[in-house]
Amino acid sequence: MFKKFSIEEVSAQNQVKASVQRKIRQSIADEYPGLEPMLEDLLPKKSPLIVVKCQNHLNLVVVNNVPLFFNVRDGPYMPTLRLLHQYPDIMKKLQVDRGAIKFVLSGANIMCPGLTSPGGALDDSVMEETPVAIMAEGKQHALAIGFTKMSAKDIRTINKGIGIDNMHYLNDGLWKMERLE
Repeated sequence: MFKKFSIEEVSAQNQVKASVQRKIRQSIADEYPGLEPMLEDLLPKKSPLIVVKCQNHLNLVVVNNVPLFFNVRDGPYMPTLRLLHQYPDIMKKLQVDRGAIKFVLSGANIMCPGLTSPGGALDDSVMEETPVAIMAEGKQHALAIGFTKMSAKDIRTINKGIGIDNMHYLNDGLWKMERLE
């Protein structure tokens, strides 16, 4: 999704009014209950919240020129990897084995066998269409953020096909864009 993402993909930037800002804050708080204590620091009420609209129905939530969250159409908000590295416990985690790492870092979707092999790990509480952090075997930080195509139980039983859509990964266009000027 963000493979070749750049500033040219931005079509509009709008500072949102207070009611929209409250709605965005509330939906982020609902999706990530672990983030609630830090929400005031991340999305301060006094600071302008800017929603950046990009191609392919992509929205970025930007505070102080730093992209913090993104979503597609009206889907759930997902944190950027930089934010996830600061607060690693806000999302459910699934782990891929060592063999899948290079493919994930080149933007490939995560296949079921990469999650069910001996190096992979599944959280059985993860349901279908849930944003998840994708961890790598032997690594401390997440290497990608994805959106599950099937539940963890289905990934374990079916064990073939795409298990997770890779939305944002290390060294993609959004990762390289530390600030939006």
